[in-house]
Amino acid sequence: MVELRTIKMSDIQPEPVEWLWEPYIPSGAITLIQGDGGMGKTTAALAIAAAVSTGAALPGSGGNADPAAVIVQNAEDSYSKTIKPRLEKLGADNDMIEVIIENDDELSLSDERIEQAIAKFKAKLVILDPVQAYFGGANMNSANSVRPIMKQLGAVAERNNCAILLVGHLHKKGGQSQYRSLGSIDIFAAARSILTVGKTNMGDDIRAIVHNKSNLAPHGASQAFGLDPVGGFCWMGDYDIGIDELLSGAKQPPKDQLVRACNLIKSMLAYEPVAAVDIMLKAEEQGISEKTLKRAKSVLGVISTKRGGKWFWDMPIDVAYTVCEEEGHEGGQEGHVPMTSLTLLPKRSVI
Repeated sequence: MVELRTIKMSDIQPEPVEWLWEPYIPSGAITLIQGDGGMGKTTAALAIAAAVSTGAALPGSGGNADPAAVIVQNAEDSYSKTIKPRLEKLGADNDMIEVIIENDDELSLSDERIEQAIAKFKAKLVILDPVQAYFGGANMNSANSVRPIMKQLGAVAERNNCAILLVGHLHKKGGQSQYRSLGSIDIFAAARSILTVGKTNMGDDIRAIVHNKSNLAPHGASQAFGLDPVGGFCWMGDYDIGIDELLSGAKQPPKDQLVRACNLIKSMLAYEPVAAVDIMLKAEEQGISEKTLKRAKSVLGVISTKRGGKWFWDMPIDVAYTVCEEEGHEGGQEGHVPMTSLTLLPKRSVI
């Protein structure tokens, strides 16, 4: 019989979360990066590995870090023909990247060699790509099979304060994002953070990473990256898109969204200050997100003032307005001119 042991919650000491890439990839935990085939999830994972190997800053991380060892396992691509050339293009320090030799002894998620390698090289990141290839003889669609494996892998990550990044495929069926992951829902559940990669409408070579699950911190902003055949991989910064839009195909390019938001603000503030809540409601009606609206507000230099307990937005004094009649002549009274004929002539570039 197993001896009963308990501990009072009051005796448990809180510990701060450490991050490999805040808030996207926690140290000491499992993160899943997933997407359809050809979306660039492997390249994104390798870009993260390259940054860790050299200590380069990741988007929004606030600065460089100390270089650290990385373990990269890939069951689909050739290390010599695909993985190493990609890492070289990404600027990785390949002396800091290790591969566990499998040969006839295929690696699995419960393989003790993973923890041995982490300890030997003091690795801060392990990438297993794709996760579906590393279940050994276990049925990845069975919760009873998957749950203990994922629990054991999570314990390995925690003991060694190492981030384990699992690269996963999505199945073709629609539905909510957590049910599009291949295998048991327990794979999704065990991950403390989920990143989903997909295409955008900014061009065939532009992808986005949406942070659609985060147990340890607020969700991070979606991140765009380019896969230019000539220029190679590049991070492009924050990107205004959610998981549903990403999985269904981005309907509105972010640049277009920003232009629409700028035009909305300029039209509403053409003659006088307007309550911020009214502008936000109008933007919501037009499908413009609050984040994009605030970005447009910053681009235009809109001023916020508080009056009678309410916030109002107003255009800056260095933006001049010229009201033109239908014939093209200047009109002296704004009441004589329909809103559709209003022209804004900024004294400086506003977009």
